[in-house]
Amino acid sequence: MGFAYRTTLFVLMLMVTVPMQWLALKLKLPFLRTLPVWFHRTVLKILNIKVELVGAPSDRERPLLFVSNHVSWLDIVVLGSTGPLVFIAKAEIAKWPLFGTFARMQRSIFVDRNRRHGTGQVNQSIAKMLSGGDPVVLFGEGTSSDGNRVLQFRSALLGGLRDAMEENGRGFVQPVSIAYRKFHGIPMGRQNRDIAAWYGDMDLIPHLLRVLKLGAIDVTVAFGKVMEVAHEDDRKTLSRNVESAVRRLNSLSLAGRPELLTESVCLAGERR
Repeated sequence: MGFAYRTTLFVLMLMVTVPMQWLALKLKLPFLRTLPVWFHRTVLKILNIKVELVGAPSDRERPLLFVSNHVSWLDIVVLGSTGPLVFIAKAEIAKWPLFGTFARMQRSIFVDRNRRHGTGQVNQSIAKMLSGGDPVVLFGEGTSSDGNRVLQFRSALLGGLRDAMEENGRGFVQPVSIAYRKFHGIPMGRQNRDIAAWYGDMDLIPHLLRVLKLGAIDVTVAFGKVMEVAHEDDRKTLSRNVESAVRRLNSLSLAGRPELLTESVCLAGERR
């Protein structure tokens, strides 16, 4: 599938799905949660990106917060393909052309990290989604990395789970690792990780066009064991524990050690 063909398919799909999702949100139609999943899976096919799932997202525990590392704008597509999710995104993304529209269609929660006093309001929005049964994705680092390492997690927004717990009595956190591992079937290595990674002052559109042109990326998504959270638990301690779990999952994924990964993941149907 050539670059021009991929680009044409991508544009045509946008022309169909964006109006459909806008209508679904406006009228609260049943497919408002499932259409984004189909969209992300189709984008992965167009971009020729293969997702390997290790473990599984929990389908029982609610309210549920996924806490993941962050490497690229591709993370949204990759995680969004695994099931209905709500993402926490930086406020400036809402103003971006194209990607801002994607984020709003996904029912993203926008966070202005320059306004500390707004954290409570954001946590209320997170709690509302969680209490409604929607899993929410928090990128624990607060920014994207070069894909070779996991940055230190920020703990402030884990308060949204605590707010949701006031209604539900308990809450759950599931660590998630995203590792971009191969390009055209060959291990990327540290030097070539930026084929997928988007970070620092990289321009978005050139990176998107490069991925459309090159494609053939393999990514491993590992879901760790679910952690039950009590209302009185210290969020900084929780943040450190989740960060440690994500670091282990990520390092094993990048090293291609699935036999060790299975010790740290949540298996489908596993009872805790």
